[in-house]
Amino acid sequence: MLDLLLWPLIAGLVLTGIHAWFGLHVLARGVVFVDLSLAQVAALGLTVAILADYSVQSEAAYWYAFAFAAGGAVLFALARPYERRLSQEAVIGIVYAVSAALGVLALDRAPQGTEHIKQLLIGSILTVTPSDVGMLALLYGAIGLLHLALRRPLLEVSFNPLLAAAHRRHMLLWDVVFYGSFALVVTSSVRIAGVLMVFCYLVVPAALAGLLTESLGRRLVLAWVLGAVVTAAGLAASWAWDLPTGPAIVAAFGAATAGVVLGFAVRHLTLRRAGMLASMVAALTGVLLLAFPHMDQPWLDAVEEAAPFVQTAFLDPGERVMRNEMRESIARSRAELARLRALDEDVRWGRTAMEPEQAERLRQFLAGKSEISAGDQLVLRHLRAKARSRQRFGLGLPLLLVGAGGIWMLGRSRG
Repeated sequence: MLDLLLWPLIAGLVLTGIHAWFGLHVLARGVVFVDLSLAQVAALGLTVAILADYSVQSEAAYWYAFAFAAGGAVLFALARPYERRLSQEAVIGIVYAVSAALGVLALDRAPQGTEHIKQLLIGSILTVTPSDVGMLALLYGAIGLLHLALRRPLLEVSFNPLLAAAHRRHMLLWDVVFYGSFALVVTSSVRIAGVLMVFCYLVVPAALAGLLTESLGRRLVLAWVLGAVVTAAGLAASWAWDLPTGPAIVAAFGAATAGVVLGFAVRHLTLRRAGMLASMVAALTGVLLLAFPHMDQPWLDAVEEAAPFVQTAFLDPGERVMRNEMRESIARSRAELARLRALDEDVRWGRTAMEPEQAERLRQFLAGKSEISAGDQLVLRHLRAKARSRQRFGLGLPLLLVGAGGIWMLGRSRG
């Protein structure tokens, strides 16, 4: 695990370091989606390079992407003085929509266009190499030093434009410096992390840090810490649950955002409001379980995973035995699949030598083993459906009654 995820983790830390800084500027300027727009423009440049028969990772493709992103950056800088008549967010949205549409049209003419779209969206951080990370670190370090040297005018233009005007800062010049360096960062990041992950690295750590502290220095440090922790959590989740790495990291950023927002909401809840909310949730879950027992019930799935008796109490003895056998079979299959997938990765990356015929047999065996595991999962879902039919009255009705009773009692106490 460590060998496979070490360099993706380091790449994520490098991305966090520069994007958190730019994220603070972007939020202060009120142009949250500028990163998504510039990333999409850079992706359009990569698309043009693909049509010109260059690979996505080639040097020519990089300069195509940077040329397009730099053009977008200059456009955003030129549009800022006219913000009263034409909102900069509107310009950003238009550029994003047009770039995305042109990219889809272009890739429709390219071989394996769907795969290229997928790569541009979610990136390929899992396959990042030490040289890739080293080049990123050098480039981002140089940009960081440039911003450190020019921090006073850049901070004034982003965080206090009135003070910048009073100091007679040349706003257009500093906007070009900011957006130009930003375009270079986005171009480099999109090739590795994809459009969606780059957006999350820019906005989420900086936004969450802004919720937790007001000091700019502490916000930057906290954004770095949050980005590092969420990256590690996303990589661990992708490994533990065999998920695509890029989407797993994006989902981890979403979970972190939801957790912080919920934490802030809970802090402002009174005991009565918390009781009313809990009663409403109980009543709603009870109604859903009563009316639609076979609908997905994620909360009940989580409860049954933590406390299996919540499901087994609604199964007969024979069904319980079958459930235990299937779970043991699935656990054995997962362990075997993990071992074989690790071996397959070693073969693909050249860490283990294997004859081509044996490697093909290994892949076929992996596919067959996955199908067997899927069959066991199907049996478990059938048993869960049986339990749901019985839980609708054993759990759904009590939940509805408790929730409705709580709402009634709390409503009366207010009166």
